[in-house]
Formats: sequence, structure tokens, C-alpha cells
Amino acid sequence: MYKHSVITGFLGQTKDRFHTYNEPKTVDEKFAAVAAIPGLEAVEIVYPYEVKDPAETRALLDKYGLAVSAVNVNIKAEPEFRSGGITSPNPEIRSRAVQFIKDAKDFAVAIGADKVTCCPLGDGYEFNFQADYIAVWDRLKETFGAAAEYCGDFPLMIEYKPSETRGRCYLDDAAKTLALINAIGRSNLGVTLDYGHSTYGGNNPAEELALIHASGVPYYIHINDNNGKWDWDFFCGSHTFLAYAEFLYYLRKFGYDDYLTSDTSPTRWSIADTFEVNTRLTRRVEALLEKAGEKTLSDLVAEEDYLKTWKFIEDEILGLGGMDR
Repeated sequence: MYKHSVITGFLGQTKDRFHTYNEPKTVDEKFAAVAAIPGLEAVEIVYPYEVKDPAETRALLDKYGLAVSAVNVNIKAEPEFRSGGITSPNPEIRSRAVQFIKDAKDFAVAIGADKVTCCPLGDGYEFNFQADYIAVWDRLKETFGAAAEYCGDFPLMIEYKPSETRGRCYLDDAAKTLALINAIGRSNLGVTLDYGHSTYGGNNPAEELALIHASGVPYYIHINDNNGKWDWDFFCGSHTFLAYAEFLYYLRKFGYDDYLTSDTSPTRWSIADTFEVNTRLTRRVEALLEKAGEKTLSDLVAEEDYLKTWKFIEDEILGLGGMDR
């Protein structure tokens, strides 16, 4: 079974444009809440806004028996990053953005984490003739190359997203992110595939996963769901159950053994119950895939008779077999 983690920022108070949800929590309180949720074993923690002191963080992890799936470095809240940090035309701002990643790597090493993940949300554009795309691409190579080079072979995962906080992010899909990693040419760069980012970007998460896997770069997974119109961070399977089942099928096929990290926002619903849904639903789908026989499903896909495949899905994945008897 997959190992499960959670981004701890969702354990406390969150906000949208109009409302505030749940009560603020200290890091200690967040870790305590994670430890009490069935199926969760680890945390992805946000640096530097959520945690800063490695000794204090390590002590809290030990206190609650939690592992670290990743350190998430945020490069968007500072005023100088409002129009982008990684791709800023100002070399001093780019240097500060790179330093954020370097500091996050140092923090990750100090607490025993095995990777840093970064989603450059502030780097993008809204209008035609707003950006010099060639210059931007060169800056992406420069900054992520420098960040990857620091701290030897320590993994740096790049998380793509179609939009937010910009109207269109420069790294908005898996293919473009892979093209950047290939252009930089460092083996410690990888991709964070967020299921919901792929879905609302108009892509199929399983297909993007296959592309990333075939490229040979390391990857790390965030799980959630949405309606394809926005990154709502709903709980898994709530809108795209069959696509999520296919996604898990390919993760199993590829032997993925890292964490599935819940990037899910409880908002109006119980925090603990929301994250428990993610682990419960995922494990139930895993069990269905194992019982159905993944080789059988693979053979059916290879036959290219989709009606036959669909009958198998009805019977074995959706559990509808025998309903007409």
C-alpha cells in the first residue's frame, strides 16, 4: 500500500477570496492532528513561512512519530516576488529566489527530509506582449539550474500549475516542465505531479504520469480532485473517480514507492475526515485493482476492444457485476 502524507498548511486556518475557514494552529498542533488521522504517516511542511528552526521541527517530528515527505519552499509572498521571483528580469530578485531554495535544501537536510519541492506560482503572465518568452526560458534554466546545483545531488522537484497566482504560469504542464529539466541537464531535478493541477489544466493525470515516468526523471505525487474548471483541492475521487483509479493503476504499474501527499483543502468539512477520505478511498481502489488483476486489465487495454474493457471496469472496478441478476 502507498504511504500517505499531508501538506500541513491545510491542517490550520485557510482562506479564499471571501471566507476564512477553521482555526489557526501552531506547528505542534498541526503535527498532533496529523498523528491522530488514520493512514497518515508523514508531513510536507512549508518553508520558510510555516517552519524555520530545524532543531525545533525535528523535535516535533520525533514527538509525534512523523516522517517528512518533502519540504515545500514558497517563493511568492514577499513583495519583491509579486511579479515573479524565479523569472524576474532583476538579477538581484532572481538571486534571492534561488537563495530561498538553497535555504530550503539546507533546512531539509537538517531535519532529515529527502527532497525539496517548489511550485513557482508567481512566475507567469496575464496578457499578450507582456513577456519576452525566450528571456523567460533562459531565466528558468539559469535559476533552477543554480538551485539544482547547490547541495550536490539533493533532489529538487518542480511542481507545475496552469495558473495562480498568475493568469498563466510559465510552467503549466508536465511536458514543459520536462523540457526545462532536459534543457538544464541535472539528474537531481524532478517533477511534482499534482493530480488536480493536471486535471484542471485539461490533461489526463495518468497520461502525464506515464510521460514523466518514461522520461526517466524522478517524480513525487500530490493527490486531490476538482471539476476540471479550477484547482478546488477537493478530496480524492469526488469528481473524477475513474481517472483517479487509472492514475493509481499506473502508479502501481511503475512501482511508485514514495508518498502520496494530500494537497486537499477541507474548508467547510471536517479536517480529519477529509484527509481520512483520501487514504481510505485510495486504499480501497488499490484493493480493487489488486483483486481485479492488473495484468488482466493491462491485457484488455492492449486488445483495443474498449467495450470489453468497459465491461471489466463495470464488474471489477465500479463493483456493478451482478447488479442485473
